[in-house]
Formats: sequence, C-alpha cells, structure tokens
Amino acid sequence: MFTGIVETIGTVTDIKQEVTNVHFTIKTELATESYIDQSIAHNGVCLTIVSIHEDTYVVTAIKETLKLSNLGLLQVGDAINIERAMTADKRMDGHFVQGHVDGTVKCLSVTDANGSWNYRFTLPTDKKNLIVSKGSVTLNGISLTVVEPDEDSFGVSIIPYTYEHTTMHSVIAGSSINIEYDIIAKHIVKNIELYMDVHLSKLK
Repeated sequence: MFTGIVETIGTVTDIKQEVTNVHFTIKTELATESYIDQSIAHNGVCLTIVSIHEDTYVVTAIKETLKLSNLGLLQVGDAINIERAMTADKRMDGHFVQGHVDGTVKCLSVTDANGSWNYRFTLPTDKKNLIVSKGSVTLNGISLTVVEPDEDSFGVSIIPYTYEHTTMHSVIAGSSINIEYDIIAKHIVKNIELYMDVHLSKLK
C-alpha cells in the first residue's frame, strides 16, 4: 500500500529482456536502505526488488504489467518516480494507492499558470464514472486532485514543489502516463453494478 507521495526520483541504468519479462536496474539513494523482496512503486507500479548492488537495485516487470503501464517505454537514462510502501506510524498525506496501475492515459496539454502548471489528460469512456471533481487520482505514482473533468478528459494542477521533485516536469503533450483510479471509487462502482444486475434480473 502506498500514498502517492513520491519520495525521490530514480534513474534507469540498465534494461534487460528475459523472455516476456523485463528487468530494470534503478539507481537511487534509497537502494542502500532497501532489501530484497521489498515492494516499491515505480511510476505508480508496485514492483519487487530481486537484487541490490551498492546504489542500484533490480526489479522485474512481467508481460501484463508492461501491457498496462508505461514501463515498457522506459529507456536507459530515464527518470522514474519512486515511493516505498507506507508504514502505519506516519501521517498519510496522499490517499490509498495500491500500486496496481489500471492503464495509461495520454497528456493532452500542459499550461503554465504563473506559479503552477495545469495538465489535461484523456479519460477513457468506460472510466469516467471513476473520476470526480476534487476526487483523487494517481498519475505516474503521484497522488493528485482532479479538476474540471468532462466526458473524455480531466485536469490536474501541479505546484512548483511537485513539478521539481517528480517527473512531472518532463511530461509534455502526447506523453503516456500511468493511471490508478481511486480504489474506493472502484469498489463503490462495482457494488452498484452488481446490485443493479441482481435487481434487473429479477424484473425479467
């Protein structure tokens, strides 16, 4: 479980394909504090550390993860948002994030708002009931607040600190971004769908 508060930016130093799996070597100061089998979010994707060497560690992404996320687009030298799993003794500053990415969305625009930045992203039609104004969404592992959603897009606003301390400063129109919808919203929608299915079946 994560909060969507990015701890640091890591750097991809090596990428190796093994059948359908891909092994990513990540350089970060957190490597010396990490341990094998630890779960860490990378651009919002929960991956397990399989080996550690000095200031780098290796994580493995399987075919399904690569299909649903933007990790398959990474190249050596790319920056990546990193967050370790939350602990029970700290304040939860973001929201409940599982590290289970639902897919990717495309950045439509980035606008300088004189001290902050406004980003707009595509919204799949079948996911529009999971996005509400002032609700939470996770983009590349960052907990953000939704602004001005419509039928096929939504926005977020980025303050200077987030812009500088995450990879959002490198996002441009056309960028593919990992998205995880709010788990609470997903449970509510699922239960409503099940309820409606049961009651509609009784009317037939």
